[in-house]
Amino acid sequence: MSTTPAEDTPARTTAALALGDDALVLSHRLGEWAGHAPVLEEELALANIALDLLGQARVLLSMAGDEDELAFLREERAFRNLQLVEQPGGDFAHTIARQLFFSAYQYLLYGALAGGDGPFAPLAGKAVKETDYHRDHAGQWTLRLGDGTEESHGRMQRAVDALWRYTGEMFQPVEGVDVDWTALEAAWLEWTGQVLRRATLTVPDGPRTGAWAAGAGRQGLHTEPFGRMLAEMQHLHRSHPGAAW
Repeated sequence: MSTTPAEDTPARTTAALALGDDALVLSHRLGEWAGHAPVLEEELALANIALDLLGQARVLLSMAGDEDELAFLREERAFRNLQLVEQPGGDFAHTIARQLFFSAYQYLLYGALAGGDGPFAPLAGKAVKETDYHRDHAGQWTLRLGDGTEESHGRMQRAVDALWRYTGEMFQPVEGVDVDWTALEAAWLEWTGQVLRRATLTVPDGPRTGAWAAGAGRQGLHTEPFGRMLAEMQHLHRSHPGAAW
């Protein structure tokens, strides 16, 4: 599959903002674990994943405009990220469930884009290797927590149940990204379901689309925690406009 032709600038910008905002916001959320991860090795792992996502965000946002202005000077309603990635990390199980859902989606998406000749193919070709590691990392932790102690199993199941309603938005078509969204969603459901079942977790049967599901981030409608996160992320830049470091 390929993306919309490069000359279709409005569509390419729409896609670059959506995918770039996903990576930027989740990178910041993962960065919040610095100094708070359960073990030192995991702190380094989450930091590395955050840096991978930040690198993706920089490339994508630079395709839409000035990366710093887009990251630090836009208002909340101008962001086009998925509501899933803006959800707080909560306990470690919530962070892992969020990462499991998103990295599996991102791996499939970049795999499809890497096989085309559109403007996102070069980035996707590199990023798909990164997201394969992200997906494996989240999958291993899901197995470890889900099939661990009674406490870890309960926390992981609650996290999966709480975030499931945000996953349908991932497969709503994005202008400028020409992939088979239905096929991507089917592959995502199959892989994610296998991991959850191996982890002795129950695949939620709650809605992922429709009136009872979440998901309007692509339209600029965000959940309450996002405003607080954005204020923190943009604070330094807005406090010292035009400063050179």
